[in-house]
Amino acid sequence: MTPDRRRRIEGIAFLVGFTACIPAANWLVGHVGTVCVPDGPCLIPIAPGLAAPSGVLVVGLALVLRDLVQRRLGRYWALAAIGVGAILSAVLAPPSLILASTAAFLLSELADLSVYTPLQRRGLILAVVASSVVGLIIDSAVFLFLAFGSLEFLLPQILGKVWMVLVSIPVMAWLREHDARVGMPVRT
Repeated sequence: MTPDRRRRIEGIAFLVGFTACIPAANWLVGHVGTVCVPDGPCLIPIAPGLAAPSGVLVVGLALVLRDLVQRRLGRYWALAAIGVGAILSAVLAPPSLILASTAAFLLSELADLSVYTPLQRRGLILAVVASSVVGLIIDSAVFLFLAFGSLEFLLPQILGKVWMVLVSIPVMAWLREHDARVGMPVRT
């Protein structure tokens, strides 16, 4: 298989994974957790004494996958994926959270893209970590402010998303080495 064909196949897989994160986050937050608040989210422990809605893990993963969609398919595919993701977020969010969910998704993913794009040539890991951190802070702050008018739970939201970014670092290191070894083209 040629490197270009492999790049396209991997890009499509990352795109499917990114798109799947939106319904997965919405489902998790309502169904999976160590505690499920009546008429509220299901929570998972993310640090001693801190719990966050279970969807935060998948949101952190979405930020990383968006970067990989751009790496394999290019910026225009990444922008299209953000558009589709925003629509899915609006369609799948509970009615009371449509604005918060959609705005948080759209703003955080666009911020991720704007940080990742100039940094990607300087290093994959730097670009993914920096863009994901910016994106997850924006996602958390915008969602909490629009949904609840408060940033009280900002730290647990951020920490829950950071875990997925940290878990991705070894995968990003392997991917960077693999790309260099096989001469995989990188899209911008």
